[in-house]
Amino acid sequence: MKLLQRCLMTVAMCLTAAGAAWAQPYPNRPIKLVVPYPPGQGTDVLARAIAERASAGLGQQIVVENKPGAGANIGSDYVAKAAPDGYTLLMGTNATHAMNAAMYSNLTFDPVKDFSPIMLAGILPMVLASNNGFPANNLQEVVALARAKPDTINVALPSTTARVLLEMVKAGDNAPLFGVAYKGSGAGITDLVGGQVQLMIDTVPAILPQITAGKLKAIAISTGQRTELAPNIPTLAESGMPGFELVAWNAMFAPAKTPPEIINQLHAEVAKALAQPEMRQRLLRLGFEPGKGTPESLAAFVQSESQRWGASIRKAGIKAD
Repeated sequence: MKLLQRCLMTVAMCLTAAGAAWAQPYPNRPIKLVVPYPPGQGTDVLARAIAERASAGLGQQIVVENKPGAGANIGSDYVAKAAPDGYTLLMGTNATHAMNAAMYSNLTFDPVKDFSPIMLAGILPMVLASNNGFPANNLQEVVALARAKPDTINVALPSTTARVLLEMVKAGDNAPLFGVAYKGSGAGITDLVGGQVQLMIDTVPAILPQITAGKLKAIAISTGQRTELAPNIPTLAESGMPGFELVAWNAMFAPAKTPPEIINQLHAEVAKALAQPEMRQRLLRLGFEPGKGTPESLAAFVQSESQRWGASIRKAGIKAD
């Protein structure tokens, strides 16, 4: 009888311990934030800045883990298939959640159905710039020159985002510009400054230092309204393309079916981190407009961006495989 009592007490203690462990509030261990790009790239820098600030509020460290490859699809697929418990997150981009579905025929995840949106983290405007010897000083003059000499004005394109933006400018303004693909910003900027190409489309952090130093001329920026990142650069919308807006962006996601209370807790801490004045200034220095909004607004944004980027990519016939 005593043996039975001891067994029952042992079982009860185990169940109590298991229940206590199960009832531990989230988070009770470190959180993994997957960046589907190499260390040092813009998305990685932004993710680490946010992870550093949000970790304090959550009481657990957010550990950034880089899983690059296949146009950011490897890391994205990894998170899409992870347990929906809030311990594996993704710092996604306009590529992972708006472009790749149209560019890859064998995508192994659904950028909408396989993720729970948390928050838009940062916006990365694109700038159309020229070398100092180029005679045009605004978009209308660029278009006029392109129409006068079709396909003789070269535009350096260091990313697929830049290529899509060029295709939209060409279609919107009937401007026969000729895109030249580059593997990265450095080589493109070198050729632009040296006069091998006349124009370039690139992100603010990549190209603005050259503009500020007087080595390049800014033609227009891709935000819908002027940005505090570069308030003196006119938008494409005010330069002859009314309503135009197309930016690169970063956003945080969890696997689909992550409990709403976890999503809301993560959103609250990320939003708090982004709202800190010193954090805001840090991101602006890096070339990002700090993000804002709710999980619901991010979900609607991803849907809209998927349709817009997808339509432009399919129209231009851009394929990655």
